[in-house]
Amino acid sequence: MKDHSLRALFVNAIAAFAVSTPLAYSATVTMKGLSSGPAAAIEAAVHAPTRSPKFLARDATRHPADELSFFGIKPDSSVVEIWPGGGYWTQILAPLLHDKGAYYLAMGNPAGDEVEAEFALTSRFKAMLDAEPGVYDRVKITKLGAHDADIAPPGSVDFVLTFRNLHNWMDAGDAQLILAAIRRALKNGGYLCVEDHRGSTATEQDPQAKNGYVRQDYAIRLIETAGFRLVASSEIDANPRDTADWPKGVWTLPPTLVLGDTDRAKYEAIGEADNFVLKFQKVGG
Repeated sequence: MKDHSLRALFVNAIAAFAVSTPLAYSATVTMKGLSSGPAAAIEAAVHAPTRSPKFLARDATRHPADELSFFGIKPDSSVVEIWPGGGYWTQILAPLLHDKGAYYLAMGNPAGDEVEAEFALTSRFKAMLDAEPGVYDRVKITKLGAHDADIAPPGSVDFVLTFRNLHNWMDAGDAQLILAAIRRALKNGGYLCVEDHRGSTATEQDPQAKNGYVRQDYAIRLIETAGFRLVASSEIDANPRDTADWPKGVWTLPPTLVLGDTDRAKYEAIGEADNFVLKFQKVGG
């Protein structure tokens, strides 16, 4: 308990220093990584002064430090993040990997189908990257979709991360094509790490996951069929209050709250969806 308290004080002190000295932030992350290991570097990135308040407010639900530590991400890892959405994880991974690692953002294709186009590089996302060149200047932008397979040089990355996107690939009918592209980018023995909304085992899985939920057993079979092996799972993002049977699917719950003020207090009390967190290893050559 004493060691844990000292570590927390150290992390908070570094984070406070970074807030008052933004230009020194990248060096601070690297220094922490060298002196206290990957977990401390992840904590420093989670406390980056360049993170937006709306994302910081979701940390208690999304557990970013615990999740990245579970996956095994280190400051010198080579990582692809698939379809980063608004940039929640980008604002953590970019400073974490800036000095010693490699970081690719595989965006959707604006010329692709409706789902791919939704995750294309937007002007808002680009403005976020341009606003902090000392954090995002080494991010490599690529595209991923049914006809875009080069998310990183073949066999070059340690990890591919995707957060709440598997249901989108299923919706577009592109899951196997995208998984094949991911497998090509990974080194032999590299890892695919997946978070998504967990569907109920009491209902049959919709192959297109139209309600945004994917049964965990279905996800495992789908991904293992594509040349991966499940090596670990975590309940970091479990939420037993989520019964996965809402009138507008997962988007009924926060943060989307698609029903607006209708039963808003009820859905806010439930919180964000129950999510599985899975780590797969590439098998074969």
